[in-house]
Amino acid sequence: MKYLWLLLLTGCLGDIDPEWQLDHTRIIAVRATPPHIPAGATSQIDILAATKGATTSTPSPDAVIVVSPMSLAGALSGTTVTAPSEDQLAAARTELGLMPGTPVPLQLGIAWGSLTATKAVFLGDSRDNPALTNITIGGAPAPAAGQMITVPADTDVHMSVDADDTTELVDWLTSCGTMHDFDLHASYIHVLPADKQSGELVLEVRDEAGGVAWNVWPISAQ
Repeated sequence: MKYLWLLLLTGCLGDIDPEWQLDHTRIIAVRATPPHIPAGATSQIDILAATKGATTSTPSPDAVIVVSPMSLAGALSGTTVTAPSEDQLAAARTELGLMPGTPVPLQLGIAWGSLTATKAVFLGDSRDNPALTNITIGGAPAPAAGQMITVPADTDVHMSVDADDTTELVDWLTSCGTMHDFDLHASYIHVLPADKQSGELVLEVRDEAGGVAWNVWPISAQ
């Protein structure tokens, strides 16, 4: 069973859509809130998912399992991770060959339908997910997540977020128009007449510490 799961984790989708295309079924991101927790603290696992022909959602995973280290399998209950005692963390560091005081990565496998993903929750210290700050769309501050964004048709509409492209992974995804420079903090969208004129826009930022944050907006071209 364990080896079957590992094979699933290494599988990939046969999609030929561009990476920024939101209109296909996939797990966009897995988030641990918070991604780093000290002994006795808890973290919640959730996912952002896309479904072809529908809007994004945050469904509960169908399954979450501990992949490594198995000595800490008891830290997981459903979608909640509880960091064990300092003594257990010290033993896990020895098992994994980590230096004393180093955060212990609890590697999780997540299943949603036929799709799988992995996520590490770090045990033994504290750190929050990144904040999404100074988001601009078309030169103006972006509306709050969930509020409609209206962009002019057949025009380059620039967008940006405070992020360091050398230390953070940024993805702009859309099911409306065409996204350019989708994996940079500064990107732009262009909605051609032949493109889908409405859909969603997703901004996702990941940091080096395993943190992730996202915003989702409905978007329409006029």
